[in-house]
Amino acid sequence: MTTPAEQFLTKAEQDQVTAVVREVEKTTSGEIVPMIVSRSHDYPLAAALCSAMTSLPLCLVLTGLIGPYIWIGPQNLWLFLGLSAVCYPSLYALALRTDKIKRFFLNQRQADHEVREAALAAFYNERLYKTRDENGILLFISVLEHKVWILADAGIDKKIDEAVWESIVKDMTQGIKSGRRCEAICEAVRRVGLILQTHFPYEKSDRDELHNLIIR
Repeated sequence: MTTPAEQFLTKAEQDQVTAVVREVEKTTSGEIVPMIVSRSHDYPLAAALCSAMTSLPLCLVLTGLIGPYIWIGPQNLWLFLGLSAVCYPSLYALALRTDKIKRFFLNQRQADHEVREAALAAFYNERLYKTRDENGILLFISVLEHKVWILADAGIDKKIDEAVWESIVKDMTQGIKSGRRCEAICEAVRRVGLILQTHFPYEKSDRDELHNLIIR
């Protein structure tokens, strides 16, 4: 079974993104790494909220439907509690496994935080900080949250204002939302490449130090 990250781009689109990264890296010593992950966190609180909001009305309806055939009176409370004991954990487990459901119950502030933290962790786990000139840059896409984050190494941060990356993130996010996933990523890679050319021109001694596309 494929993950949301693996489904985000077709195989042909993955190859296209990889080719664009290789093409752009021939013009700069900077290392550009697009990375696609299924989610940045499991969000158990979102699953719990989903379960609480859906199990209560469901159990009330089921109690009204089943109760008259079993008994009439205050004993229906026990039926309601019994149904709740079954429905809540079942719906929680379903929501926890289903990103499309869970996304409707996300706290956006938490989602921003988790994507930022996951991008930072990926930056170090994938060793983007290990490039010779400290010029690695991560284009991080988290599918569940529909969010993009760009993280650059120290050598780039010294020379390029963060507002530049915010503009690329905005356009990349809009492109992905409009269904132009591959095109949006390729456009972002080319824009990053043009920016890096000025400060980190290509050198004959350069070698491809990092992955050109990572899917987790």
